[in-house]
Amino acid sequence: MKNASFTPKEIELIKILQEDIPLTEEPFRPIAVQLGVGEEWIYDTLKRWKNEKKLRGIRAILYHQQAGFTANGMSVWAVPEEEMDEVGKTIASYSEVSHCYQRPTLPDWNYNLYAMIHAKSQDEVETTAKQISQHIGISDYQILYSVREFKKRSMKYFVSEIEGKNE
Repeated sequence: MKNASFTPKEIELIKILQEDIPLTEEPFRPIAVQLGVGEEWIYDTLKRWKNEKKLRGIRAILYHQQAGFTANGMSVWAVPEEEMDEVGKTIASYSEVSHCYQRPTLPDWNYNLYAMIHAKSQDEVETTAKQISQHIGISDYQILYSVREFKKRSMKYFVSEIEGKNE
């Protein structure tokens, strides 16, 4: 971000987008009002940043315990490379899966697709994993359970160093 040039209004947008965005049908409307711009300006700016490779994406953080999910299992799958895209899309389509991504294998670890499954019990996590296994036709998987939730936060830009953060 230091090498990118932004207008003062764009910097304000970045600061706002680093915080929690309202969970509403039109989350950018109050932001536009706060900035004194139209919603289209926000959409156009985000699209331009994406095209300029200044922005990779806007992500949501699921605070699974606050959402009532007390069992969370990272399912790891051994997926043939030629099936990776299709299997990944299928697993990611399950509502119980919050994120799904590919990782390289290691000599003693042949799992290359990871998907976090959230549920209210370990039995529900395991039931979902079995359903996924049957659906994709892959039985080589494991479930790694969360034992604690770490504080989740994203990188912050344009924040004063007085607050103990870098710009």
